[in-house]
Amino acid sequence: MSLHRLFQLSSVLRSALSLTLRRNIGISAVVFNKAKELDPVQKLFLDKIRDYNSKSKAAGGIVDAGPAYQKNMSDEVAKLQRLYGGGDLTKFPDFKFPEPKLDEGAK
Repeated sequence: MSLHRLFQLSSVLRSALSLTLRRNIGISAVVFNKAKELDPVQKLFLDKIRDYNSKSKAAGGIVDAGPAYQKNMSDEVAKLQRLYGGGDLTKFPDFKFPEPKLDEGAK
């Protein structure tokens, strides 16, 4: 009987210990990744993103967009303005919902 209880207690302790170790390893992995240097692939990826960001800010839009892209973009914007009645397509539309007039007399 006591051997059976010992095995039950052992399995409970083993599961609790396993859960605690998994949580601690998960947390320490995040801390360890922040503390260590990035691996070369991650560093290259981040460098390329930063490079593209600086080129994009300097160009004022899409990087390496040639005249064909600009012509296609202006054609598409003109087509959308014809379809949807003009206006500034780069600005989010303003929606106005007036208060409905309720008739107080009809009940």
